[in-house]
Amino acid sequence: MSGHLPTTDAPAYRGRFAPSPTGDLHAGSLLAAFGSWLLARRHGGEWLVRIEDLDPPREVPGAAQRQLDALTAFGFVSDLPVVRQSQRHGLYEAALQRLLDQDKAFVCHCSRSDLAAAGGVHRRCVAHGPRAGHAAPQAAVRLRVADGAAVEFDDALLGRQRQDVAREVGDFVLRRADGHWAYQLAVVVDDAEQRITDVVRGADLLDSTPRQILLQRALDLPTPRYAHLPLLLDAHGRKLSKSEAAHPLNPADPLPALRAAWAALGQTPDTLVAVETVTQLLRAARDSFNPAQIPQAAPGLAAMHNDPDPNAV
Repeated sequence: MSGHLPTTDAPAYRGRFAPSPTGDLHAGSLLAAFGSWLLARRHGGEWLVRIEDLDPPREVPGAAQRQLDALTAFGFVSDLPVVRQSQRHGLYEAALQRLLDQDKAFVCHCSRSDLAAAGGVHRRCVAHGPRAGHAAPQAAVRLRVADGAAVEFDDALLGRQRQDVAREVGDFVLRRADGHWAYQLAVVVDDAEQRITDVVRGADLLDSTPRQILLQRALDLPTPRYAHLPLLLDAHGRKLSKSEAAHPLNPADPLPALRAAWAALGQTPDTLVAVETVTQLLRAARDSFNPAQIPQAAPGLAAMHNDPDPNAV
């Protein structure tokens, strides 16, 4: 890839579902897939699937294919060929090099322990050289976030959001010290290259959105519209994907899980009672879906706890 990523001739509406192959699909991921598919279909748009397989230590062998098979069983088939991030390293490398060449990114040897006194927020390098005994490349690459850099955006479901990225997040990681690409860089590059107009995903990623918008601006890329769906939580208030209650979906019996996801999206359960096949259910759901009934996904960025960057070092 050279120069700017393709940004012209964008479709009127193109959404996507982008699971990570860290396990089989569960009810929480089905809700995100269903919600993004419904919003795409309501707008007469396209719906794509992207496998975000850039973190080998966390990936489960065979999970990506099982996820795709499960999506097919539940009636969700990508309108374009499925993209895998593991096959797109050249795109990420080109984008990172552009940022380095323009002094918008920099090499950083700081570890989490180095940044502990600042609450994990990087505002200046406190490490003065490579970490002893650390495997190559020994350093992360971070985006240079200007003092006072704040981002505001309108979430289609949650309304106006604001985050002071400099103060709350700091200079965030684009490539990790272990050489793996950070989520923030990969997702921004992929959304632009795939001409995604609408990002519909779980509210656990709301906190990442301002970082992605800053990065889009640094790369001169368009900013898609955003909508963050409610999360399914267990009895202890934990995100379902991090809970023992996150049992894999049963592709052999898709209707009960689809009805449950429909209800979790705030839609009228009676609409889907009489359907007998996945095709009938999706047709009925598409025809009666009302986005205004989707419950609030989260209280907003101001009330969210900003965890340390999972891709930090």
